[in-house]
Amino acid sequence: MNKTMFSILKVLDSRTDIIGAKEISRQLKLHGVELTERTVRYHLKILDERGLTQVFGKEGRKITDKGKKELSQALVSEKIGFVISRIETLSYMTTFDIEKQEGDVILNVSYYDKKYLKESLKVIKPVFKSPYVMSDRIIIAREREAIGDAIVPEGKVGIGTVCSVTINGILLKAGIPVISKFGGVLQIEDSGPSRYTALISYEGSSLDPLEIFIRSNMTDVLGAGNNKSGRVLASFREIPVVCVDEVNKLAQKLTDIGIGGILLIGNPNQPLLEMPVGIDKAGITVVGGLNPIAALEEAGIPTESKAMSTLYEYSKLISFKDVLKGNL
Repeated sequence: MNKTMFSILKVLDSRTDIIGAKEISRQLKLHGVELTERTVRYHLKILDERGLTQVFGKEGRKITDKGKKELSQALVSEKIGFVISRIETLSYMTTFDIEKQEGDVILNVSYYDKKYLKESLKVIKPVFKSPYVMSDRIIIAREREAIGDAIVPEGKVGIGTVCSVTINGILLKAGIPVISKFGGVLQIEDSGPSRYTALISYEGSSLDPLEIFIRSNMTDVLGAGNNKSGRVLASFREIPVVCVDEVNKLAQKLTDIGIGGILLIGNPNQPLLEMPVGIDKAGITVVGGLNPIAALEEAGIPTESKAMSTLYEYSKLISFKDVLKGNL
């Protein structure tokens, strides 16, 4: 599959509705790809023949499941830097207002078999009592229901957890620039973080690092939540030294309203958890939004996750305590 067809599939994958060649051409132009409608139609015909797109008469096309699979596997070189690019885009699109406790936050969306619903809530209960969750609010959806742009598949339960990139958006809105450096696995000893045991650079990855660590069985979130020692998902960021005081104030405000993502803020120009920082920078350790999902995997509940999946109105999320009252 060439870059042109890859770009067309990306446009189709970003939409839930049926779109035609004219709209595809317009969307491609927004991403710096100049293709006429005629050229788009030519490539769409090839994609149709390969079963990667489905024709809906004169209305246009939608990407097929085969097309989604091909998109996830093709042209890895094109995806290098995709994660950091999505972080920057979604940070800008975050509209959460701390004072009003409303506005869009970023959600990770995960799916698992609906038969595990009650068991799953019992498993993640201690995680939500620990410091290793981004927020005390989540959203749970049944099959065919929507979580933002994501539709829950047949036979599945969908769970949306607040993504740590929401912190980037909140800081950006406050005029504080933040650089996402690494996603990692953080060692917890005696109820506190000690060091990172694994790191993957956001800038050089085509996949979300935290998803990789979950699939590789490198976490022990249940241990951290129950026994105060284990390994949790976390990420390392940098902020300018002049912003440290303001970030500390914001971190406290967030904790007061149930968003505890900022775990540690380092000293100016000093390593944080053995991680060096740039000149006139300070490090921040932010807990991973997928820690509850990692706990499900540890408990033997198979999951499928998409980090940074969708934007969602924060006020529509439900506190985990209320979820327990309604489901157990």
